[in-house]
Amino acid sequence: MFYHRKNEFLYPLRVAGPDPKFASMLMEQLAGQNGELAAGMQYIIQGLKCKNAKIKDLLLDIGTEELNHMEMVAHMIGLLVGEQTSTASPEEFAFQLLGGGGPLWINSMGSPFSSTYVDAVGDIAADLQSNIAAEFRAKAVYERLYRQTKDPAVQDFLKFLISREEAHANLFRQALDEVQGQGVLKDFVDTSYSRQYYDLSQPGQSYRLT
Repeated sequence: MFYHRKNEFLYPLRVAGPDPKFASMLMEQLAGQNGELAAGMQYIIQGLKCKNAKIKDLLLDIGTEELNHMEMVAHMIGLLVGEQTSTASPEEFAFQLLGGGGPLWINSMGSPFSSTYVDAVGDIAADLQSNIAAEFRAKAVYERLYRQTKDPAVQDFLKFLISREEAHANLFRQALDEVQGQGVLKDFVDTSYSRQYYDLSQPGQSYRLT
């Protein structure tokens, strides 16, 4: 069950002024491959079919938080777009023409959201490892966005989201520690082939991880 609490966010949202160009970049984290909508849908669909009650709650709680992040990112985009004017930039015109001044389910390149962004195989160990990677991919994009804005208020918001990505990654790692010997980890064959390094970088010196 979901509720929407009007005018209530996990973090205060404000901007120094309109910045439609950055708003179009931030669209990547709304509906892009590593964005909040994809993360929310991924964790919720994993949680709905998870048999481990503790991890089920974790997945659904984090998935719900990601939907909160999605709402905040969408609201921030609206603040950055600003009011409609007759002398709109190309970025402003795109938002005004298609979205009425608000965000759309597209990424920063204009590609629509795709359900293929949602990674869920139904194996608890595989899904948790995928989620850890997803959090770090999202963090990498947010860090790049952070470097592209000079607005202190927007930077503060991005630092909050970066911190939450780190928190989720840590929680998923703790959950993964609890399922050792389950799922694909249980079925791991671990023969001599699974421990063998194929040196296919020839000729020359081989650099192996130890």
